[in-house]
Amino acid sequence: MNNTDPAAGYQTYDQPPGPDRTARNKGTARRAALTICTIADVAAGLLGLWIVLYLLDANQANPFVEFVHGTADWLSGWARDIFTMDTEGLRAVLNYGLPAVIYLLIGHGIASRINRA
Repeated sequence: MNNTDPAAGYQTYDQPPGPDRTARNKGTARRAALTICTIADVAAGLLGLWIVLYLLDANQANPFVEFVHGTADWLSGWARDIFTMDTEGLRAVLNYGLPAVIYLLIGHGIASRINRA
């Protein structure tokens, strides 16, 4: 028996993708873009929250404040002490705000590129 026809439900390589497959790929791309945007937003939100907690002089012994500070330090580790200002508040805003803006720009840029594809 020499049957080269694909099994029911499978597509051969010489046929263009059907409309249901194209819609499925677009849906997958949108979900991936949404995931990337969400990760970038959460990262920027945690950095922004730490800036607010720092400027409001939050209790450093509080477990929530410790968690936010540790996460913000980890997220901004690559940008540590780029700006060395005399004013501590301005220094915190710049050193944690720059990574937040970069995460937003890169995350949303990648997501928009995925949505266009």
